[in-house]
Amino acid sequence: MELYTINYIKSNPYIYNYLRENSFHYKELNRDGSYISKIEELAKEKYKLRFTDKLDRVSSYINLIFSLIDK
Repeated sequence: MELYTINYIKSNPYIYNYLRENSFHYKELNRDGSYISKIEELAKEKYKLRFTDKLDRVSSYINLIFSLIDK
């Protein structure tokens, strides 16, 4: 595995934890260093860090606030 890839994994706790839970991805990383972008997408999906997930969370908070105000 390339040194850049190792440093990138260690500097990003979400990717690091995702790889610890799903270690089968290490095989692909050893073959192809550009696979890190796919792993980053998978980690964001799992930990709900995508923009759409954040937007859904904010909209649910707004709906909760409006429902409390209406009562």
